Amino acid sequence: MSAAAACATAADAARAATCRDSTAAAHLKFISIFTIFVTSMVGMSSPVLMTRFFKANRSLYDKALVIIKCFAAGVILATSLVHVMPDAFDALADCHVASKHPWKDFPFAGFVTLVGAILALLVDVAASSHMEHHVSYKALEGEEGKELVGDSYDGYDDVERIGVEEEVARLKQRLVSQVLEIGIIFHSVIIGVTMGMSQNVCTIRPLVAALAFHQIFEGMGLGGCVAQAGFSFGTMAYMCLMFSVTTPMGIILGMILFSVTGYDDNNPNALIMEGLLGSVSSGILIYMALVDLIAVDFFHNKLMNSNRRLKKLSFLALTLGSASMSLLALWA
Repeated sequence: MSAAAACATAADAARAATCRDSTAAAHLKFISIFTIFVTSMVGMSSPVLMTRFFKANRSLYDKALVIIKCFAAGVILATSLVHVMPDAFDALADCHVASKHPWKDFPFAGFVTLVGAILALLVDVAASSHMEHHVSYKALEGEEGKELVGDSYDGYDDVERIGVEEEVARLKQRLVSQVLEIGIIFHSVIIGVTMGMSQNVCTIRPLVAALAFHQIFEGMGLGGCVAQAGFSFGTMAYMCLMFSVTTPMGIILGMILFSVTGYDDNNPNALIMEGLLGSVSSGILIYMALVDLIAVDFFHNKLMNSNRRLKKLSFLALTLGSASMSLLALWA
């Protein structure tokens, strides 16, 4: 079989030709911009509003945060392994890319995923070290003040130590939320640009509905982490807005790129960019889901470790989040 036959059969080419309709595709894209913006907003804001509803009952609030965060971890892990990584591998394995040097000589998708995970680790370690040093410095200043007064503060040592640990954990959770949003934004831009560049109505039509649900679950995942981080209302609103507009802006950018350059979603350069960005975001999301979300809660969360029922519910939430996001791979 020739290389041309390997890339596409005559039947595939005929089917693709009947599906290509620029006018109908543009109409569907404008519908998707509004639909995806609304569903993204609903998905990310719902965990934040839910936790604020439970805030009056502190015990129930803490448990709700843990369960929502575990659901979020499942969503994000499935996003990286079932959606982002396969798409990145497929883009770089396309016959228009994989038949050329250097893409045919080395598994770049897996390598760049590895680089993404290591970069996430580097940012995590550097930021954590900086936060611990900053909080410890403030605690040391407090210790020096106590020595000037006398021994009356000795009883507060344990309370202050716990306070320092809680402050470090809170700052770490904020870092996790911000890095997660960066990784998800990379993924959302890729989705948007790919849809914006495509002129294939047969591909776009099912994607509109599937991506709406995709953004709801992904938004719930990110929103659960943001809710636990304890950001101010203004910061949470800004992060919610950024997540909600990223995919629609990507669609608009893809439409502009196609109108200016004529690049299609099957153009080798577009596929290479999609594969590399997807691999980086996949590595970031895998690291954050496993290390900063799942491992932290299931091995280092005192509330979960002291409550067997909460641990079971958290594992169920993790499984449900993973299953929900994985199921969407049938359509998007």
